[in-house]
Amino acid sequence: MSLFDTHLHLDDEQFDGQRDTIVQRAIEAGVETMVTVGTTAASSHLCLKLARQHEAVHAAVGIQPNYCAEAEEGDWDQILQMAGQAGVVALGETGLDRHWDYSPLQLQQDYFDRHLRLSQQTGLPFIVHMRDSGQEILEMLQEAHKRGPLRGVMHSFTGDLPLMQECIDLGMFISFAGMVTYRKSDELRQVAGHVPDDRLLVETDAPWLSPHPCRGQRPNEPALLVHTASCLAEVREMEMASFSDLVSRNARQFFDLTAVNH
Repeated sequence: MSLFDTHLHLDDEQFDGQRDTIVQRAIEAGVETMVTVGTTAASSHLCLKLARQHEAVHAAVGIQPNYCAEAEEGDWDQILQMAGQAGVVALGETGLDRHWDYSPLQLQQDYFDRHLRLSQQTGLPFIVHMRDSGQEILEMLQEAHKRGPLRGVMHSFTGDLPLMQECIDLGMFISFAGMVTYRKSDELRQVAGHVPDDRLLVETDAPWLSPHPCRGQRPNEPALLVHTASCLAEVREMEMASFSDLVSRNARQFFDLTAVNH
């Protein structure tokens, strides 16, 4: 069995002093590939550094919507510079967040648009954060789609079936994290059962969202991806080995790892 954690934050301070152990534990659990995702310019630099230190780790670089208001002059230029470097396989995370509203919506939309345009210019896929902003996200994706094809993923998806289908119609991938394993997530599991085989991804979003039966564990870590994968395999009535092969193949295709070198 070989799994691919498509979204975690290995740069997070909760992993300080134990990153080598975390990566090794993931590999021993069958999670052989990981993408560590930036949230700020500084975070993205650290993600790129970690990707260069660990063969199993790749990096995404970007400015997450909750940090847009903190971005300083020159931060976006750093993202542009990093986007062309070896080890970087995606842009983000980007998107919109109307739950916390740490950054004005208009500023979030500006940065989301920057990531979308950069993705279309470079061919790098983009990673979408969505919280209490499904309609606004959809409208921006639809507008971007008018310019050309989209290559992105709705990370830690928690939307309903119609939103999932709208995203699929735009060419998006759908990724599920630990929340899909929670007892009260029946509706989300139903959505997961309807995602087309070739658009499904899995993730931990570590250090957050530890899956059942490890929900109380802090921090979450990529080794625990096996629980989310097992839940989704059961939902989709697949053997675990077949499910793992499917989502890992999807991830390699999405991130175009054949073109990556460290």
